[in-house]
Amino acid sequence: MIIKRYFDTPTLWWRSPFEELDRMRRDLERAFEEFPRTWPGEVPRGVFPLTNITEDKNNFYLRAELPGIKAKGVEISITGNSISISGERMIAAEDEKVKYHRREREAGKFRRMIKLPHEIDTDKVEAKSTNGVLAVLLPKKEAAKPKQISVRVS
Repeated sequence: MIIKRYFDTPTLWWRSPFEELDRMRRDLERAFEEFPRTWPGEVPRGVFPLTNITEDKNNFYLRAELPGIKAKGVEISITGNSISISGERMIAAEDEKVKYHRREREAGKFRRMIKLPHEIDTDKVEAKSTNGVLAVLLPKKEAAKPKQISVRVS
């Protein structure tokens, strides 16, 4: 490579080892572009539903966007410090003659599992859905709540 740069002489048999690695990288990128990222009918993971989780000293608050999904079609399960939201998004079928210009909304089953830093008191969990936003109140177990300890002066 140095000889080529300084003297412009052709290298008859010598090739850089990085040329072969670069070719293999390009081939792998091309192969993964053609491979489908998800199974047919499945919504890409990590995309739906969009969620925000906040916390104060007593509770976690989960808000998930579920437009067009009825509350009875959503399942929430909690074990220890994990919450799982699952359901199915249905989209009205289009006429077979329709030509899509852009298709971003997908129909299908989804499941989102989120791990929280503290255990949840499953007996006190509350969930409600308003205007396509699922709001879940997740109270922390007593062991996970911060305790205030007073210091005695002697």
